[in-house]
This record gives sequence, C-alpha cells and structure tokens, in this order.
Amino acid sequence: MPFVSRSDDGVIDGVFEQLQEGTAEEFLSYDNPELVAHLNEPPKVSSVSARQFRLMLRRAGLLEQVKAWVAQRDGETQDAFEYSGTFVKDSPMMTAGFAAMGFTQQQVDDFFTSAAQL
Repeated sequence: MPFVSRSDDGVIDGVFEQLQEGTAEEFLSYDNPELVAHLNEPPKVSSVSARQFRLMLRRAGLLEQVKAWVAQRDGETQDAFEYSGTFVKDSPMMTAGFAAMGFTQQQVDDFFTSAAQL
C-alpha cells in the first residue's frame, strides 16, 4: 500500500510502499521531478460551503451581480442559490454562472481556492 511521508512543513519527503512485514520501501524516487512537484501542489478545491461562497462573492464585489443573474434564471436555479449548503465548482449552475460573468477556468479555480480559505 503506497503512502506519502511529509516533513513538518508539509513538503513531501518521499512516497513509500508499506510491505506486509511492517517495513517500508521507497515507492517513488526523486528521479521524476515533475511528478514530485505535482505531489507538492495544493489539492484543487471542488466545493465550498454556502457561507464561504457568499463571502467570496461579497469580497470580490460580485454578490449583487450574481444575485441579479440568479433572479433571471428558473426557479430551480434560484432555489439552489438560496438554499444550497454547498456550492460545487463543476455543477451546471456554477459553470453557467461563471461563464455568464466571463470567468476563465483558472479564475474559477482561484475563486474556489480563495473561498475555501474563508
């Protein structure tokens, strides 16, 4: 079973394979720096709480614009915006809303990453 060893500051020390005898054997060497760099990237955020989402909209100065966009949508979209406990980045409503505001995929990723920190 592979496992990741990290230092106290969160940097990956190595990827090892747990052997049945209770010892560990190195599973991934640093011979592939691209793979190691990828393992040290922060995980992509796929969803945030409604509170985080709305706070991020407010901080970005987008809350009123989004409310106006939602008000022009169907009842299900309005209910989803009003009552969802979680906002999922790749949901149809999110995709449509961010596209309507002209966001690139990188901007959407950055929005969710920032919102997750609130």
